[in-house]
Amino acid sequence: MENSKIWTAALVVIGDEILSGRTQDKNVAQLAKWLNVQGIRLAEVRVVADDEAAIVEAVNALRARNDYLFTTGGIGPTHDDITVDSIAAALGIGVEIHPKARAVLEQYYLDKGGLNDARLRMARVPAGAQLIENRMSGAPGIQLGNIFIMAGVPHIMAGMLDALTGTLQGGSPLQSLTIGCWTAESEVADLLSKTETDNPSCQIGSYPFFRSGRVGANFVIRSTDSQALASCGAQLTQGLTDAGYEIVPDGIALS
Repeated sequence: MENSKIWTAALVVIGDEILSGRTQDKNVAQLAKWLNVQGIRLAEVRVVADDEAAIVEAVNALRARNDYLFTTGGIGPTHDDITVDSIAAALGIGVEIHPKARAVLEQYYLDKGGLNDARLRMARVPAGAQLIENRMSGAPGIQLGNIFIMAGVPHIMAGMLDALTGTLQGGSPLQSLTIGCWTAESEVADLLSKTETDNPSCQIGSYPFFRSGRVGANFVIRSTDSQALASCGAQLTQGLTDAGYEIVPDGIALS
């Protein structure tokens, strides 16, 4: 019965540059897709400034109601990279230089001017933490229990997620199928509701759009049970067809 548990994770996106609009976050989608394969659902996301009180509040709130907590951003070499200190404060522990992280950084910067005080900041971890390998830029990610402190740069975070693949406990991977339909979602709301009620292990998301003068929607069905997913998809397809709507298997491309 262990796989019947719904494992959840939360993400705290840290950085003034995200809130100001200077940088567009790409890590939410990347993490959500990766978690689905691990059998874990991304349940909530919060974006906070480079402010210790805000980070502490978000970390403590989200870790209390999820199995895992991820953070992105704020682990670089500059003065405003305060994620490590803030998470340590949230947990009531100190900060230390991780000897392996220091050794990795010393090697990485050997031909790049050496390890100065700013670069050494990237070897700081909450006391007792482990490292997450980073093959891209030397500076490692950090794991402390069920908290994962990740880089904000998407391709570096991707490498850290790759290093974590298969190491987290989760349930059955979440699967999905998409049905496109040229209709306003309001016209089929009752059908969507009935189909979801008839298939309690499935969830149906409706994503409307307007393209080339036509109203349409993509209906995404999600479930951890492949048979239930197929059955729900067949029922929705039949219901839309019987109602006279034009459907597109695998969804309608929006570009």
